[in-house]
Amino acid sequence: MPRWYLIPVRVLLVTFVVMLLSFAVSLLLGIGGVVLASWIKHAHANMALAYRFVALPVAGIVAAVVLVSASFMEARHYRQARTLNSIERAG
Repeated sequence: MPRWYLIPVRVLLVTFVVMLLSFAVSLLLGIGGVVLASWIKHAHANMALAYRFVALPVAGIVAAVVLVSASFMEARHYRQARTLNSIERAG
C-alpha cells in the first residue's frame, strides 16, 4: 500500500544527497580553477573563492532543480502505485 506521507521524506533525502554530491564535485572543480588561475597569475590562491562563488551557487541551483524534479517524479510514482494497488484489489 503506497503511503503519501513518505513522499516528502524521500524527496528531501534525494535532494540532500544530490546537493552534497554536487557541492563536492563543484568544490573540487572550483579549487582546481582557483589553483590554475593563481598559477597563471603567479599569485596566492584564495580558496574561499571556490566556496563562495563556485560551490555554494552550483549546489543551490542543483538542489532547486532536484527538489522540483523529484517532487514530480514521486507524485507520479505515488499515483501509479495507488492505481495499480486498486486494480490488484479489484481483481
